[in-house]
Amino acid sequence: MSSYDAIYAVVRRIPKGRVATYGQVAELAGLPGQARLVGYALYRVDMQHPDIPWQRVVNAKGKISHSVFRHGTDYAQRSLLEAEGIHFTASARIDLSVYRWNPAET
Repeated sequence: MSSYDAIYAVVRRIPKGRVATYGQVAELAGLPGQARLVGYALYRVDMQHPDIPWQRVVNAKGKISHSVFRHGTDYAQRSLLEAEGIHFTASARIDLSVYRWNPAET
């Protein structure tokens, strides 16, 4: 299994209404310290295919990582998360103590 396949397998497990951080996904995929690789892998996901819920991965601060290379999907990510019932604070953060996925619970 490639690194990207391992990352995608973890991301597919994140349930609706929960989020994981890039670092958390890297750890669970057996790639500790490779949070940036998770970002690269998710950038390559075809956003039109819902089998990899890329929108459920956020940075360690509970924020969406904005990038000019994402061509507006930053805003789509927030909309998708809000549609799943995830609330953002006034400072555009997700309370990770509330919404962070705990794999032991699923």
